[in-house]
Amino acid sequence: MMAKQATATDLLQSSPDRSHPAQRLRVAFFSDSVAERNGAGTYYHDLLPQLGEVTSGVRMFQPSDKFRVTRLTVPMPGDPTQRLLTPNVPRLWKAFRHFRPDVVVSITPGPFGLLGHALAKRHGCGQLVGFHTQFEELSRLYWNPVSRRVANGYLTAANRVICRSAHATLVNNRGLIPTVRRLGANQAAVVGTPLPVEFMRAPVVPLRAQLKQVLFAGRLAPEKNLGAVIDAARACPNVRFAIAGDGPLRRKLQRQAQDLPNVCFHGWLERHELQALMDESDLLLLPSRLETFGSIALEAMARGRPALVAAGAGIHEWHSLKDGLITLHEGEAIADKIKDLSTQSVQARRARSERARLAAERLNRDTIGEWADLILKAARSPR
Repeated sequence: MMAKQATATDLLQSSPDRSHPAQRLRVAFFSDSVAERNGAGTYYHDLLPQLGEVTSGVRMFQPSDKFRVTRLTVPMPGDPTQRLLTPNVPRLWKAFRHFRPDVVVSITPGPFGLLGHALAKRHGCGQLVGFHTQFEELSRLYWNPVSRRVANGYLTAANRVICRSAHATLVNNRGLIPTVRRLGANQAAVVGTPLPVEFMRAPVVPLRAQLKQVLFAGRLAPEKNLGAVIDAARACPNVRFAIAGDGPLRRKLQRQAQDLPNVCFHGWLERHELQALMDESDLLLLPSRLETFGSIALEAMARGRPALVAAGAGIHEWHSLKDGLITLHEGEAIADKIKDLSTQSVQARRARSERARLAAERLNRDTIGEWADLILKAARSPR
């Protein structure tokens, strides 16, 4: 049977430990990512409300998603939908001093991340680094050799600055540990991924008796291997393919799918809209060539949806999630996997759905505890 709607007791049991010693500490986060526009932005958008319950306060310092002509902005090569912005240093410095954090977390190696590092050093704060994206690997997909060399030189230098000063560098898959060690990280800590609270609290919509719709949600970018999704749509004309998100490949993909009535592009969605679309679907697709973790797959599991995820995604390293994941190995076709799932009984699919939701909620609870422990250690570490 499907998981029942969470009761008040269930929610209390799954809440963070409010008696944690980190309750006395304030934490400032610095990120060059706009909230919910990519994996790192979404990660902290989901983390901070829950972490605020086990600390004295949290605050995010990041760019606004509204462009200001008075600010210098630089489009990311290969993806004009994302930009690097220069921070308003005097305003942020004043806000930082007013907040008086005990620990600073630098999330990205851009201007905001480096500013957080500088302010932490000046004010004697404990430091942590969140290392979520293999920027050097992404540069191979987007940039020419000259641009790649310049960009990688900057990224390596900036990452070394923030990693060497931090108590710990946090990664969400073990494969990144050698990378951060080479960057000079004194300690690498593997932490889980949080969930949006609303995804856990809303009642789960039971899976249909038949697999009718699959969903891809994320950036429409080269690393996501979206050509494989279009190929699957051609091979499975009786299954609807919902594609949610935006990115540099959107127009190209729309041209490729213009003769496919079973493909629908939804564009970038607000979180509640994504949840609704996920609840209408029976399977999540994540066939990425490069995926540090794959947060969208965890979100799908929280909604009781299994996820078909490329074998190289970091989420597979979390063995507690295996019941909600279906591995797409190199050379396998998405269409073949969909056809195999379509032959399973509804009882088997719904049992997997319930296990997926419970596993996702358990990882979220453990993740908040891990963050609280690391914040406490960073605050106590020698400067």
